[in-house]
Amino acid sequence: MELLLGYLLIFSARVLDVSISVVRTLLMVRGKKLQAACLGAIEVFIYISVLTKIMGQLDNIGNLIAYSLGFGTGQMVGIFIEGKMALGNVSVQVITRQDEGQLVELLREQGFGVTVVQGYGKNGIKHILNIMLKRSALRKLYTILEEYDKDAFITVLDTQNIRGGYMDRMKRK
Repeated sequence: MELLLGYLLIFSARVLDVSISVVRTLLMVRGKKLQAACLGAIEVFIYISVLTKIMGQLDNIGNLIAYSLGFGTGQMVGIFIEGKMALGNVSVQVITRQDEGQLVELLREQGFGVTVVQGYGKNGIKHILNIMLKRSALRKLYTILEEYDKDAFITVLDTQNIRGGYMDRMKRK
């Protein structure tokens, strides 16, 4: 029983520290330095605690398996947590097969800032809708786009900073 609890402790601690590592890394990339530094301190404390337990018992294959499985599981949990946090901004480009005028009006009515640019594709002139938004609003945008045109071509890019334009006015409200 004590052996099983040891494995569970190693696994759980590793899931926790790797999850924190994933979120910390994504916070750093998005410019959230203070939050990333705080999470880094917690992460290292947990990591060193687990590593100390493992290093004293390298001949115990169960410890190594629990450590490895905790790492892999921690990656998945960290990505899930970060997805739920939906931090940062994204740039979305949409090319629809439908009349884009109606979609632009619909998106603007829903509070999205949309800039339309004319492009030339294989089948002639296309209009590219550029939309900058908080990542947390991406699901709402997808829902609107899915209802309007299931075959729309959509690209989403992480955007570190947005300054000026419609997003600035939204922040001030």
